[in-house]
Amino acid sequence: MGILFGTDGVRGIANLELTAELSYKLGQAGAYVLTSEANHTPKILVGMDTRISGDMLKSALVAGLCSVGAEVINLGVVPTPAVAYLVRAYKADAGVVISASHNSFEFNGIKFFNSLGYKLSDDLEKRIESIVLDNTESIILPTGDKVGREIMANSPSDDYVNYIKTTVDNGFDKIKIAIDCANGAAYKAAPKALSELGAQVFVINNEPNGININRNCGSTHMEGLRDFVVKNNADIGLAFDGDADRVLAVDETGKIIDGDQIMSIIGLELKNKGKLSKDTIVATVMSNLGLDMMAKREGLSIVKTKVGDRYVLENMVENGYVLGGEQSGHIIFLQHNTTGDGLLTGVQLLNVLKSTGKKLSELATKMQVLPQVLKNAKVKNENKNSYLEDQVVSDMCKKLENDFSGEGRVLIRPSGTEPLIRVMIEGKDREYITNKAVELVRVIEERLG
Repeated sequence: MGILFGTDGVRGIANLELTAELSYKLGQAGAYVLTSEANHTPKILVGMDTRISGDMLKSALVAGLCSVGAEVINLGVVPTPAVAYLVRAYKADAGVVISASHNSFEFNGIKFFNSLGYKLSDDLEKRIESIVLDNTESIILPTGDKVGREIMANSPSDDYVNYIKTTVDNGFDKIKIAIDCANGAAYKAAPKALSELGAQVFVINNEPNGININRNCGSTHMEGLRDFVVKNNADIGLAFDGDADRVLAVDETGKIIDGDQIMSIIGLELKNKGKLSKDTIVATVMSNLGLDMMAKREGLSIVKTKVGDRYVLENMVENGYVLGGEQSGHIIFLQHNTTGDGLLTGVQLLNVLKSTGKKLSELATKMQVLPQVLKNAKVKNENKNSYLEDQVVSDMCKKLENDFSGEGRVLIRPSGTEPLIRVMIEGKDREYITNKAVELVRVIEERLG
């Protein structure tokens, strides 16, 4: 990726790496690139999560947007997927989210959506980046009545919630739901949507103070929700991350249900209803082998992409698939939204519970989660992309794959940011695969370190 843009927008420590000045420049360049062909006053939506630096960055960003003549619709605190939906619903030219997703509060980020609610292409991000860093294009700043202004949206969260409710055909009466809002962007929308769908809702971590977002809570820290589900005899628990574009679940016994399992549960239900395009789920190379084994048994196809929900989405759009996502809980329902949507995913999962009358623990048995072991091998930076050219390493990986006979696998890939090769081995016996991962890391370090 580029110098500024990573796989999910521009991100860094607020006021150190992601400064107000950079936010202002990104607003100017982003508005210019995304609306340069518009023959009307461009309308751009801005939403944010709950972290303390959001106000500072939002003010600078809005100033940048207005300085090129854009009308800014301030959505306030809303989930990232709400911005993706509202861009289309409000017929806006673009949308911007100020959030660092699952990162701790000192980080923040800025990401853009185009007029169709999709994240920007690499080429558009590079163009924005080149304007910000190298002044490659001249932006003419309007004056007088052509300067932009900021307007507060009337009911953006309600508009998003009302849309989410239309995506299911069941109410959730008699279902007890425990949710962990991560003190983030879902703290109002998620309880409201689920309550209005008739569920009995128990909520934790819905009191954001600017610095407690993702702190020992949400989808990256599931311990509290697991206990909360059992304590309240809930039927299901849902844990969002800071910007609510992902969700993980907990069954009634307190067991975590990850993104692969959620996709298998919903994918099978869609297939049974004839609504799963080409009977295919799009996943990443890091998805659990249990997903492939379930698909083979149930007559589904699994398409694999590189790690990152943007690559999942690209494949879905290109090939007309409707369901895809990651183990982390970034799940995309392309007939409903254009990005990962935690609340939408949770509602779709609850819809399966209601339609089938089954407990989540029973639905989850359709997919056996194989143990995965992840280890890092430290190597010379110039060697990290040539590991498969080493015959010893290559032969060792092939032998392991043959030994697994389809019930395990080896995946090694270079780190995008560090001089590391990441080794992931999957199989039924955790002790065996752990030993093999340690052995493979040792060999890689000896050969390439």
